Amino acid sequence: MTLDDLRVFVAVCRAGSLSAVARDLGCTQSAVSQHVKRLERETGVALLERQSRGVLPTPAGRLLEAAAAEGISGLDLAVRRLRDLVDGHDGYVRVATGATTVRHFMSDAVVTFRRRHPQVNLEFRTVSSGRGSFDALADGTLDLAWITLGPPVRGIEQRAVVELPWVLAVRADDPLAGRPRLEAGELKDVRLIRLPPNSASSAHLEAACAESGVRFAYDTSVADWDTALLLAELGVGRAVVPALPGLTVPGTGELRLIPLPGLRPLPVGWAVRRWDALSPPVRAFADHVVEGRARGFGPR
Repeated sequence: MTLDDLRVFVAVCRAGSLSAVARDLGCTQSAVSQHVKRLERETGVALLERQSRGVLPTPAGRLLEAAAAEGISGLDLAVRRLRDLVDGHDGYVRVATGATTVRHFMSDAVVTFRRRHPQVNLEFRTVSSGRGSFDALADGTLDLAWITLGPPVRGIEQRAVVELPWVLAVRADDPLAGRPRLEAGELKDVRLIRLPPNSASSAHLEAACAESGVRFAYDTSVADWDTALLLAELGVGRAVVPALPGLTVPGTGELRLIPLPGLRPLPVGWAVRRWDALSPPVRAFADHVVEGRARGFGPR
């Protein structure tokens, strides 16, 4: 049994396919299969079961996958830190972000962190989904992920930083622009700009609407919150969005933001593999972002 055997096995469990892992590694499917067979010989149990559309870990396989992933992640982290010592670096902070995260939640923290930790490499990587962020945290390629909080995820710790209230974004000349607040039920016949359909924020909004007995109708879809705000400002449509830090309620210029207090706020914050295993620079950056909340996240 080798470390490569375990790495390949974990990759197969996550991909659900021997051929997909072979393509990623640039080798044959037979070579991938040999790694798994060697582990099965060593453990004396079947680790994978074949299905019509790929493979799934057996109960024994799931046990080995969890242990192997935990151990590999810890080893990779240790090797990175050893390389930092050898290369003379003071470390890295690798952060998973969405398209609007740095602008709205981290700009002050980035400036503060760079001033206090000038030798630390700060890396931002855009990840398209929460699942992708969790996988990157689990395999050690990322240290922190800014996410919309959701159900518990095995091997991942989530920590809320702020809850964002929902607002309706409209152009200043919209008939609704002068309203001081709205109830969600008043929008049942209003067609809206849709948040990314597969995003955690969209799922949270739908759940909050269901709690209020409301179902919104949509005629436009966007990839991020900033685009929804821009389209609303241009008068292309109306959008229900979180009240992002830096936005002013009821708004200025051509954009107006109308509070929707009846909808459950959107919780956002950090996801990490283990808080007690974070390096000092990573923890410092996470803390700087949290300090921004203390200074006043949310609408003004």
